[in-house]
Amino acid sequence: MKARLLAAVLFIFLLASTTVCMAKSGTITYDIKLNAAKGAKQARLWLPYPISDRHQTISDVHVSGNYNSWAVYHDPASGATYIYAKWTDIGSRPSMMMSFHAVSKDRRIANLKNSGKPIPETVKKYLASTKWLPANDYRKLAAQIVKGKKTYLARVQAVYDWVIAHTFRDRSVKGCGLGLTTRTLTELKGGGKCADISSVFVTIARAAGIPARDVFGLRLFEPKSGNISTAFHCWTQFYLPGTGWVMADPADVRKMMLDHNIKLKNAGKWEKFFWGGDDLFRVVLEKNARGVVFNPPQKGAPLSYFMYPFAQVDGKSLDYFSPKDFSYTVTFKAD
Repeated sequence: MKARLLAAVLFIFLLASTTVCMAKSGTITYDIKLNAAKGAKQARLWLPYPISDRHQTISDVHVSGNYNSWAVYHDPASGATYIYAKWTDIGSRPSMMMSFHAVSKDRRIANLKNSGKPIPETVKKYLASTKWLPANDYRKLAAQIVKGKKTYLARVQAVYDWVIAHTFRDRSVKGCGLGLTTRTLTELKGGGKCADISSVFVTIARAAGIPARDVFGLRLFEPKSGNISTAFHCWTQFYLPGTGWVMADPADVRKMMLDHNIKLKNAGKWEKFFWGGDDLFRVVLEKNARGVVFNPPQKGAPLSYFMYPFAQVDGKSLDYFSPKDFSYTVTFKAD
C-alpha cells in the first residue's frame, strides 16, 4: 500500500514538473531605469522590439514611462528592430516599462535535408566577413575542419563539432560576452559565454561557405514565473537550402557540460539536443544585429551586437553589465 502511495505521489510530482517545463507562453516585462547624474540634459534608450515569426507569436505590447517621446524603428543594414525613447527634460530618473505576451513554439526540425538548390541571393549576405565576424581570417582553418566532408550537412556538423571541442564556457566573463571571434579564440583561449561561442560558430561556418547568423534573445530552461534578468542568451542559425534557417546552439552544449561536469566524450546527448532546434522556451529579440548603428544614431562606435537594452546620457554610453549605472529587470509571468 505504501509503495502504491509513493508511486502515485511520484507520478503527480513528475506530471507537475512536466507541466511546468511544458509552459510555452507568458508575459515578459522590462522595467528600465537610467542613471542620469544631476544636471544631465538628455537621455536616450534603444530597446530590442520582438516580432512574430514561425516559431513565436508576439502580442499585447505595452510601453509606458516618463519619456518625452518614443517610436519603433528598423535598421535594414543590421536587421535590428527596436524602440527608441528620448528624455529631453530630466526632472526625475528616466524610466520605461515594456511588456509583451509571447508564445514560443517548438523549434526542432526532425529531418534535416538539403535540396541541393543554390543559396538564394537574399541569404548570401550571411556569408560576409565583417569586423565582428572575420570569416576571411579563418578560411584556412575552416577548410581543414570540413576536409573530407562530402555533403553540405556534414560540413555544418563538422563546424558545430569543432566549435564545441575547441571552446569552453568561462563563468568569469561578464554577461553573454563581447561576441568577438578573434578575441575568443586567441586572448581567451576559446573561453567565453554564449555570444563569444556563437560568434566562433558563425564566423567559421561563413568561412566554410555556409550562411550563418547570430540570434539574440531570452531562453528559459524551465519557464517559471519570476525574475529572468539572467535569461539573455545568444544562439545561432545556419541556412540549409530547401529547409531554411536551422537552429544550432554550441554555447548551450558547453553550458550543460560545465553545469553537469560532463567531459567532451560524454556530451553526445547535449550535442544532439541543441542541434537542429529544441523545445525550450525561447524568445527571439534580434537576428543578426551585428555592427549596429541606430537611427537616430548613438554616439561612438557601432555595437558589436544588440541584445541588451542600450542607453546613453548626454552622449555617454551606460554599461548594461553594471546595475549601478543601468538598472533593468526582466520578469516573466507564465500563463
